[in-house]
Amino acid sequence: MASRTPFTLAAMAGACALALGVTAPATAARAAGGGDDAAMVSVFHGVPGLTVDVYANGDKLLGDFKPGTVTAPQALDAGTYDIQVFRAGQSPGGTPAIEKEIKVPAGANATIAAHLSASGRPRLTAFVNDVSQVNTGKARLTVRHVAAAPAVDVRASGQPVFKGLENPEQATTTVDAGTVSTDVVLAGTNTVVIGPADLNLKEGTSNIVYAWGSAQDKNLALATQTLNAKASAPNTAG
Repeated sequence: MASRTPFTLAAMAGACALALGVTAPATAARAAGGGDDAAMVSVFHGVPGLTVDVYANGDKLLGDFKPGTVTAPQALDAGTYDIQVFRAGQSPGGTPAIEKEIKVPAGANATIAAHLSASGRPRLTAFVNDVSQVNTGKARLTVRHVAAAPAVDVRASGQPVFKGLENPEQATTTVDAGTVSTDVVLAGTNTVVIGPADLNLKEGTSNIVYAWGSAQDKNLALATQTLNAKASAPNTAG
């Protein structure tokens, strides 16, 4: 049921992933409003224990960006940005911890996740967000496994919704709008590793849940992102 969704912003790997992960929406604040080809970009910071300041083309764009934070979508003009990442409070006068030229493409609604791989290494995964129409009375639920943890099952009201989800995969379904109690268990077991947590899934929304952190460090957690998805009119046919 789980499926990986590729969305390439630039060719990068390892520590360089963090640069784009904490930069994209902030850069939008300096972009000129975004034209017809602008992307809508959000950022999820899922690297535990690392707070950063981010600079683009020498300008400070984002300060004290903390783990577990999801930014609101921002229009970002297509283009290439010289990104420098420093530990929070460090001056850009020195050598940055990470420096990378980032090419941002036009179009798409995306979230860039800076997170840990299954083995605990910092990495970048960029996801396309499905904000297409949902039926009246419904909401979209997406779960993204971005934690240093093995495969998991995601349950709603005690029943598996997604099975065998691995890092960095995602899975999506449409559910009745309302409040649902969810938890995350090790795949094929009843061993709860995150939750339970109540999710308020409003009609006409696309709801994204990130399972992030490190199982070894015992700091696994959930973070949520809610985007508008246009609800359709009631079906009056027949």
